[in-house]
Amino acid sequence: MPVIAVVNRKGGSGKSTFAAHVAAWCARQGHSVMLGDVDRQQSSRAWLKRRDPALPQIAPWAMDQKNMLRVPTGITHVVLDTPGGIHGFELARVVMFADAIVMPVCSSMFDRESAAACHAELMALPRVATGRCRLAVVGMRIDGRTHAGRVLADWSQGLGIPFLGALRETQLYVRSLERGLTMFDLPASQSGADLAQWAPIIEWMLPILQPLQAANDPAPILTRVSRLGTSRPESLMPAQEALIHGSRLMAASGSRASEPAHRIPVRTLPRTAGEGAQIPQFLKR
Repeated sequence: MPVIAVVNRKGGSGKSTFAAHVAAWCARQGHSVMLGDVDRQQSSRAWLKRRDPALPQIAPWAMDQKNMLRVPTGITHVVLDTPGGIHGFELARVVMFADAIVMPVCSSMFDRESAAACHAELMALPRVATGRCRLAVVGMRIDGRTHAGRVLADWSQGLGIPFLGALRETQLYVRSLERGLTMFDLPASQSGADLAQWAPIIEWMLPILQPLQAANDPAPILTRVSRLGTSRPESLMPAQEALIHGSRLMAASGSRASEPAHRIPVRTLPRTAGEGAQIPQFLKR
């Protein structure tokens, strides 16, 4: 089950915006995706409440009174929106279960300094240092009339982090999110310029979100998938062997057919079948 974590210690860096768009893209590809909101502000969960039920569905976290995370049956992809200030044990736990981490970074010196400190801590973790958990940077709220994008690209190159591109500063993001939408939910005639900026980002994530399956690999075991929101939830807590550092979340997978309104022109790969700022239990155990 691919897990994409959106991480940056600094608040206001665009983590929730980025996480919502990745989840919406996955949903439009027919994946059963859950958007996990670790942030105490619950921005992603609030956005999901505004989303039209007629759109491709995105499952929210199901939290019980004991702060236990549960995932609906059949979820195949997870996007984690993490809180600002995450570090230490909480950051290490997120990395243990993530296939990739994307750091949205704004153009100011304060944002770059905070992201550099977070990068240094991430690189001290074995899964990131060895490449088992991939890491990349995306520029957020970049004014195309300035050199901010170039500055971020040079900064990222200096740290040795892939720079996937920059998303522009535009009210279209603001108005879309207020309606529970993303650029992927809008007609291409409205969002064409922004979809072009998302193309290299999606291209980088494709091998993670839609991994190739070797011809001699055993077929994945499918489970019956009920309609999201009505299916019996299962714990995202992995089996005991997954508690060993470096192991991965394993889950039965399923999919829902949902034809996207439009697609980004990128290379496609074959698909394979609260209280306070507390981190959920599946990241604590």
